[in-house]
Amino acid sequence: MTRQIQLTIASTLPRKGPAVPGRGVLDPSVTRMRVRPGDLDFYLHVNNGVYLQMMDVARSNFLADLGAFGLLRDKGWYPVVASSTMKYRRSLQLWDRFEITTRVLGWDERVVYLEQVFSRGGDLCARGLIAGRFLSKAGDRIPGPDVVGLLGADVTSPELPADVRDWAQAVDVAAR
Repeated sequence: MTRQIQLTIASTLPRKGPAVPGRGVLDPSVTRMRVRPGDLDFYLHVNNGVYLQMMDVARSNFLADLGAFGLLRDKGWYPVVASSTMKYRRSLQLWDRFEITTRVLGWDERVVYLEQVFSRGGDLCARGLIAGRFLSKAGDRIPGPDVVGLLGADVTSPELPADVRDWAQAVDVAAR
């Protein structure tokens, strides 16, 4: 519940101030957090579902850093997750301070691919891949290049890393 409240705040009252000057779509955004009691499961480490909620907050912060909320709102567009996958390396436990680094890896006609890395003291804890789509209020899909262009970037995507390309093909996210 705590992370849902945090997500609501991050989405409705994004990080203080305007966009980060000079921040581009391909630049990473860092969100710092601390593990709270409500994040834990029975085994006293962060529940796997809570990682996804934390990633939601970090993606909202990423959009805020780009100054995207107003631009998206003016167009009537909003982000949704089309697919995600996680790989866990080290457990996060009560009161651990950690960061989530969010970055765009590339895009295609339908999807924007993001990587979200959890680290604690320089150690990799988890890595998530997200295939995100943007929809209009009418439910229409917005092409990835249109969103990237709105955010001021060149609409030519960098080449996706092989593991991300393979994952996207395996889950057939671009074809939906």
